[in-house]
Amino acid sequence: MNDSTTICAISTAPGVGGVAVIRVSGPEAIAICDKIFQPYREEKSIATQHPYTLSYGNILRGIEILDEVLVAVFHHPHSFTGEDTVEITCHGSLFIQQEILKLLIENGCQLAQPGEFTQRAFLNGKMDLSQAEAVADLITSSSAASHRLAMNQMRGGFSKELQNLRSQLLDFVSLLELELDFGEEDVEFADRTKLIHLSEVIEGLITKLVRSFSLGNVLKNGIPVVIVGETNAGKSTLLNHLLNDDKAIVSDIHGTTRDAIEDIVNVKGITFRFIDTAGIRDTGDEIENLGIKKTLRKIEQASIVVWMIDTTHFNKEIEYIADQIVPRTKDKKLIIVFNKIDKISPEEQLILEADFLSNIPAERIYLSAKYKKNTDILEKALLKAADLPNVNDNDVIVTNMRHYEALSQALQAIQRAGEGLRRGISADFVSQDIRECMHYLGEITGEISTDEVLGNIFSKFCIGK
Repeated sequence: MNDSTTICAISTAPGVGGVAVIRVSGPEAIAICDKIFQPYREEKSIATQHPYTLSYGNILRGIEILDEVLVAVFHHPHSFTGEDTVEITCHGSLFIQQEILKLLIENGCQLAQPGEFTQRAFLNGKMDLSQAEAVADLITSSSAASHRLAMNQMRGGFSKELQNLRSQLLDFVSLLELELDFGEEDVEFADRTKLIHLSEVIEGLITKLVRSFSLGNVLKNGIPVVIVGETNAGKSTLLNHLLNDDKAIVSDIHGTTRDAIEDIVNVKGITFRFIDTAGIRDTGDEIENLGIKKTLRKIEQASIVVWMIDTTHFNKEIEYIADQIVPRTKDKKLIIVFNKIDKISPEEQLILEADFLSNIPAERIYLSAKYKKNTDILEKALLKAADLPNVNDNDVIVTNMRHYEALSQALQAIQRAGEGLRRGISADFVSQDIRECMHYLGEITGEISTDEVLGNIFSKFCIGK
């Protein structure tokens, strides 16, 4: 990487806290910080400080002390970015953070762009592109599962799998292209039977990675759970309980919820993305009907549907609501929740258990959202409905849409190559398909990349990372 600039940014989360970390990276990082930092032991300086150690002292503007800080020094190439790096740990006052940043800029630093520290780590060979993207996934991980996947990818688990595939493909294409060099002699260096077998093995490995995306997407972004039912069935009350927050408006007035409300909840290490929706009923209200149409669309997008029924309020609309909900849940997990059991007798509950909607394949739960009775049973039902396989630390699961698209293209290319070998197509055409497969795998790790792709990826990072 040919970049002579030295960059700086606040690396901790925005806002006031006990401490904040300001990161400085680049060829002049140590020299610039040496100008503004005065260690308490006057005979020392950052320039002579041993790497990977802390020094205690003051940040000065002239003779004015801005703050008492700790300074860590990392020498290239043994740092996150591969450059000389200094990390200043100061008090978490917004004023102090901004003043130190201003002082660094006055002395020659430039303010870092979003993701620029990680981009420099990639360009300086400290990590490949898929590992760099895993840094962002690790920062935003919200469950044990998503954290585990991000850590595995950041430590190179996914990269090793791709490197192995590209290595096999390189041997594959080398044999074919060697034949092309001796085309006039009609020499065959590669056993076609073995090549067909190899193409099938590689196709199987890529197919496995492509198929893992559906699981990876769920683990990363959460399992979509839509809460549906008639108006005033208690959907918003249940959502507020699950979130432990008054996110949705609760009212006795029918049709209060007009739009979908979404938030995530972590249950036993699994992230669920709950969606509260407008109550379904036959109404002439145009605005409410728009909300009901959105509810029906959300059902189609969800993996789990929680249908809430008010046990105290049965009428003809129940059949109308069933006609709207049940046909849309054929390929989904349906949980029927009978709410407000605190208001009915045990005998009435027995009647419901025996008769109501018995022909619909769904798990049935009886609870009181208002008094939080049996909501733990609902959580267990959600975990059962999620039916996620156990993911080990070494499992390679695709979680990134960019990776999924590149793997899909690579899969099509290796399928064409295998078909070409089986049909006896000329080696130069098969070789082209194999090189295309290698190209798409290389796009994932950054062995093949463009400035446009890199700019798009790192622009999504937070500043300071």
